[in-house]
Amino acid sequence: MNPKTIISCAVTGGDDTGFRYPAVPVTPQQIADACLEARAAGAAVVHIHVRNPETGKPSMELDLYSEVVERIRASGTDVIINLTTGPGARFNPSDDAPNTIGAGSNLRTPLERVRHIAALKPEICSLDLGSLNFAGGTLINVQRHVEVMAEEINKLGVKPELEIFDTGHMALANHLAAKGMFGPNPLFQFVLGVPWGAPATSETMALFKNLVPAGGKWAAFGIGRHEFPMLAQALVLGGHVRVGLEDNLYISKGVLAKGNGELVERAVQIIRLLGSEVATPDEARAILGLGKPA
Repeated sequence: MNPKTIISCAVTGGDDTGFRYPAVPVTPQQIADACLEARAAGAAVVHIHVRNPETGKPSMELDLYSEVVERIRASGTDVIINLTTGPGARFNPSDDAPNTIGAGSNLRTPLERVRHIAALKPEICSLDLGSLNFAGGTLINVQRHVEVMAEEINKLGVKPELEIFDTGHMALANHLAAKGMFGPNPLFQFVLGVPWGAPATSETMALFKNLVPAGGKWAAFGIGRHEFPMLAQALVLGGHVRVGLEDNLYISKGVLAKGNGELVERAVQIIRLLGSEVATPDEARAILGLGKPA
C-alpha cells in the first residue's frame, strides 16, 4: 500500500447524464466549481469532459474546455488538471449500410482529438489504448491513431494517462511504452466494470497490476456500484484511486450523491481507514513525475 494515495475525481464524464441528474455539472462554471469542490474534499487531480450548456449533451468544443480551465486556474487552486481525449472515437455503423456512419457517431482525426490539449496544456490528459464495444456502438482507437496522439501529447510536455479498458489495451500500452512513446514512468488507469470491457473483480485488477512495467504508476476505478469496492482493492494492491460522477452517481445503495465532493469525502474515509494518507497535489506531482503547472 502506498503511504500517500492520489485521488482523482472525474467530475462529469461524457455519458448522457447531463440534466437527468441534478448533481451532474453541465455548464463551464458548474464543471469548474465541481473541480474546486473535489479539490476541497481531498482530490489532487480533476478529470474533465465538457458538455453543451444548453442540452447537457457531451461536447468537444474548444471554447468550453477553455472556459472551464481558465476558471479553475483563475481560482488559484493547486489542483492538477487532467483533460480527456476520449471523445472523437465513437462509431455507430448504420444498420442498413454498415460501411457508413450512423447517428450518434463523432469520429474525429487524432489531431482534432488533442487540439484542446495543444491549446490549454494541462499537466495530464487521458489516452485511450484500444477499441471497445460501448453503448450500442464502438469506440475506435486503432494503433496508428493512438501513436499520433501520443506523439503530439509528448511534444506538448503533457503526461498521458493510459486508459485500460481490457487486457488487449494493456498489451498495446506496454508495447508502445517499451518504444518510449509515453516517456519515463508511464501512468496507467484501469477502468473496470464498463459493459463488455474488463470486469470489476479483484482478479482483473491484480492481473493488470502485474503487467505494469518497472517504474510505471497505476490507478484504478470501478463503474457504478463497483466504485468503492474497487477503490479499496486498488488501495490494498498499491495503486491510486478515482471517484466522481462520471463513474458513479450514488453515495450508497439507492441514494444519489449530492455532488462530487461527497464521493471524494467517502474516498478519503476509506483511504484513512485502510491505513494510507491522501496525497496533496504537490505530492501527486512528485509521485507522477510532473513538472510545474502551466
